Amino acid sequence: MRTARAIGLLAAVLAPAAVRGATDAAADFPNVRVGGQLFADFTYQAAPSGTDAAGNAIHPNSFNVTRAYVNVFGNLSRVISARITSDIVRDTDPNSSLSGSAVYRLKYAYAQAALDDAIGRGSWIRIGLQSTPYISYVEEVYPYRFQGPLFFDREGLLVSADAGISARWAFPFDYGDVVVGVFNGEGYAHSEANDQKALQARIGIRPLPRHPVLRGLRFAVFGDRDHYQGSDPKDRLAGVVTFEHPWFNAGFEFGRFRDRSTPGASEANGRGWSAWATPRTPIGVGGLLRYDHTEPDEHTGATRTREIAGIAYWFPLQKGIATAVMVDYERDRYPGFSPPKPTEERWALHTLVSF
Repeated sequence: MRTARAIGLLAAVLAPAAVRGATDAAADFPNVRVGGQLFADFTYQAAPSGTDAAGNAIHPNSFNVTRAYVNVFGNLSRVISARITSDIVRDTDPNSSLSGSAVYRLKYAYAQAALDDAIGRGSWIRIGLQSTPYISYVEEVYPYRFQGPLFFDREGLLVSADAGISARWAFPFDYGDVVVGVFNGEGYAHSEANDQKALQARIGIRPLPRHPVLRGLRFAVFGDRDHYQGSDPKDRLAGVVTFEHPWFNAGFEFGRFRDRSTPGASEANGRGWSAWATPRTPIGVGGLLRYDHTEPDEHTGATRTREIAGIAYWFPLQKGIATAVMVDYERDRYPGFSPPKPTEERWALHTLVSF
């Protein structure tokens, strides 16, 4: 009931404001833009080794396509726009006739009403399958998503997209923004499993938007209140500090989470953090240094750490198009896990094409 009232109030307050937006410029609308994004890699697993069907010792390695977006953006008027994005995924269901095949699914499919003239430039309301408030915010600063997901996404604590309704209010003079939304809570890859909804909110602050250097400093706090079912919590609280500069980006993420996935199970209270830096040079050479630390349940003593180091080359292309190649090393360790888990080490060649 509270979720229904929240959705109704959000729509009632913001929808009329969208309608009061500026009149359309008929000569410019409608217009449609099509783009794409490709992540491809070759990954070699140095440890642990494995065995093939004949029992021979091997180091698993493979060529992979982990993202193949087709983006369609439509601007119907100065107020109304839409986005539809399809994404590739490997079908791993052994009972499916497509098992092993790469199939397409929807990643984004939403309509947006601009609230620029009503409450401020950059403000909007969205409904449909859309980016969630936290992951997309940090990815604006983190340029190496093609190497792997951000910390909270990689650990399965948050998803990058979900179905729901959300609204953004952009502060005047680029001081930050607030995004609030109600989502299914299952993520874009799953349908709604019950009557529970996730209430998510993020507030971002840029304290010195006019400073020539410190304008790149931003702070954000994010909260996600959800339930697996009934009174079984699925809560997230996160914070992030980021810095942007023409030759150096950096970030520090931290958070806590609370989970009880099934009735009667013990409640897990975990925490974790991630620190990363992405230096780059005027000749297109860049780098990635990242360290993740997770305690899945602070009462067990088990931890998971991730170390990533890579060097990349960004090809000089016109604005709006990006192509890069990256060689990187990644090591995941699991101290305190029971039963013990072996250390994982991988070398990879990652590529990005975005247009």
